[in-house]
Amino acid sequence: MEPGGESGCWFLYYAYGSNLLRERLLLRNPSAALCALARLQDFKLEFGHHQGRTSSVWHGGTATIAQSPGDEVWGIVWKMNTCNLSSLDKQEGVEDGIYVPIEVNVHTQAGKVLTCRSYQMKDYVSGPPSPQYKKVICMGAKQNGLPTDYQEKLEAIETNNYAGPLPIMEEIEAAIKAEKINCA
Repeated sequence: MEPGGESGCWFLYYAYGSNLLRERLLLRNPSAALCALARLQDFKLEFGHHQGRTSSVWHGGTATIAQSPGDEVWGIVWKMNTCNLSSLDKQEGVEDGIYVPIEVNVHTQAGKVLTCRSYQMKDYVSGPPSPQYKKVICMGAKQNGLPTDYQEKLEAIETNNYAGPLPIMEEIEAAIKAEKINCA
């Protein structure tokens, strides 16, 4: 950002979970614009239940990042208007203490280092995601062309085989459908 530029109105958000999928993020945060694909060094992707409780939205473990020397997580840097900061925090369960905002430095494919806001789950017990949650992450990785070997790693994630109703999934699928109609 140039000094005195618009950096006051914008922030960079690093997504590595369900917000890899554009339609998922835009449900609550309409200002998000794709900025770059990026790699977070020395972290790994994990799934867990906050304080051992299953996510009522996703019916399974949700994604978080844990420090892990030598590992890497791929994700997306979204440029967002500060007016969406509170809606993003709300989506991530910040006020309930489920996730805390953290600052991460990520490496773009062009070799730039960007400082972004991201989120880390506090106080969690490891547990597999629902198939629907995993599907959203994999769809997002594919939609944005994350590296193939990383996509394969995501596809290999074990799930909890939850097969019940998932309102958030219906909302996402409706958004994808609406988009297809608009593009037709």
